[in-house]
Amino acid sequence: MVAPGTLIYLFRHGEVVLAETRRFIGHLDVPLSERGERQSVAQAVRLASVKLGALFTSDLIRARRTGELIGAPHGLTPATVPELREMAMGRWEGLTAAEIQRREPEKFAEWMANVGEFPFPEGESVPDLEARAWPAFESLAAAYMGQAIAIVAHGGTNRALICRALGLSAARLLAVGQDYGALTVLERTGSTWRLLHLNERPAV
Repeated sequence: MVAPGTLIYLFRHGEVVLAETRRFIGHLDVPLSERGERQSVAQAVRLASVKLGALFTSDLIRARRTGELIGAPHGLTPATVPELREMAMGRWEGLTAAEIQRREPEKFAEWMANVGEFPFPEGESVPDLEARAWPAFESLAAAYMGQAIAIVAHGGTNRALICRALGLSAARLLAVGQDYGALTVLERTGSTWRLLHLNERPAV
């Protein structure tokens, strides 16, 4: 008999207050915007009939709040997992792409040419992010084998996790859609991961 798969409902947090300026946010602890709150409620309604064994979020407020709203119909309080934080973007945090391009044109060009390996100045690279987030993600999946759990993390974190699960190169990172408030569903059977849904956005 084949053991039942583990379902991971992987969310990116809802839209944040700095979204309209398209800034590099990283570890900045910014709250959800009003639209981000609505997106999270819409996904909570969508998942209300799913039997969840547990709910986990990164420790940043935008992920925690999204998790609170998603967990409410299930009576679940999110447990925080700091390893699921967004990538640290160092001295680029809080800046727009245009500002970075003006200040550090060579570094910006290097990042654009090599997203999968480039370390943010005074921050992390994708391999750094994967090294802290993947073990935590795998351990959660293993702890709830045969069940369904929800995880709320971030655009960069989710992309890195999806690439690792599917055996994709980190160079494909930005090709993996992860919009604000969107849902991706992964299934783990044994040591094999399968993508069931990718980047399904809330209708708000």
